[in-house]
Amino acid sequence: MMCRWWLALSICFLSLACLGVEPHFRVTNDFVQSAFGATCSVDGAPPPLTGDLDGDGVEDIVIVARCKNPMIDEAEHNFKVIDPFNAYFGYGDPKTTIQFASEDPANRGAVLLVIHGDGPDAWRSATPKAKFVIINLPFKQISLRKFALKKKFVLAIFAEETGGDELNSAVFWDGKKYRYAPLGAGLE
Repeated sequence: MMCRWWLALSICFLSLACLGVEPHFRVTNDFVQSAFGATCSVDGAPPPLTGDLDGDGVEDIVIVARCKNPMIDEAEHNFKVIDPFNAYFGYGDPKTTIQFASEDPANRGAVLLVIHGDGPDAWRSATPKAKFVIINLPFKQISLRKFALKKKFVLAIFAEETGGDELNSAVFWDGKKYRYAPLGAGLE
């Protein structure tokens, strides 16, 4: 009886694989630490967001995490620490801006981990196209939405920012790097 159950389950997974549907992949601390180092861990909420951020037709992922000091693992795990928020205001060197502490102690160490996918495995690939740790973005909530960039639309990370003024912003890939764009206050 048990053998039949395993056989049926195996056939189900093989059928799904042939149809291009894969079993759900969970982003765990083990996955994050293998990709970004032991100083990073999954924050838990919100869940990871997937979409084509760099416009190459391959799925990418954005993971909300906490990192104590991502600069330590940058070379070993082949990712780049970036700070598009402070770069917008003229302070673009993450080696300096990583020392800027969040006003809210609950947001200290909050980062966005971005993996640009490569090949058929997309962001799950053992050798993704690129990896980034976005620091110092003051966010409460994030989502992926279309953003008008010159005469085309790109997928961007929209952030509802922390702070009393309830600003909204977008972080988007311009073809070479991630950029920050303030969008103004909410209507509430």
